[in-house]
Amino acid sequence: MSGVDEPRPLPISGKADRLGGYTRQMVDERPARWTFLSNYGHVLLYIARHPDARLRDIAAAVGITERAAQRILHELVEEGYVARTREGRRNRYTVQLNHPLRHPLESDHTIEELMSTLGAESPAS
Repeated sequence: MSGVDEPRPLPISGKADRLGGYTRQMVDERPARWTFLSNYGHVLLYIARHPDARLRDIAAAVGITERAAQRILHELVEEGYVARTREGRRNRYTVQLNHPLRHPLESDHTIEELMSTLGAESPAS
């Protein structure tokens, strides 16, 4: 041992420039520990952009299981933030843009403001 701290390897391999003991590839491939939006926000944003999305597509895009996506979507529908319409064998989801955000700090803002800020191109109301 040379007395120099060796880089702590992660379970991801790769050689690139060093960043705090990790290679750039290691840093780029590590999953995010947290995000500014919850999975509920991610589901809402995804269906605003893709109203005809299948449950498996929603789950894959958000990075959760289909069961978790189903539970979140059910709660959004129950609370009136999303309307579900049956079209043949598929569901179509419509984000209810006039509803306020739930937390007291944001309750004076609407879903429409959030969706437009985050770039939901053409959310349906």
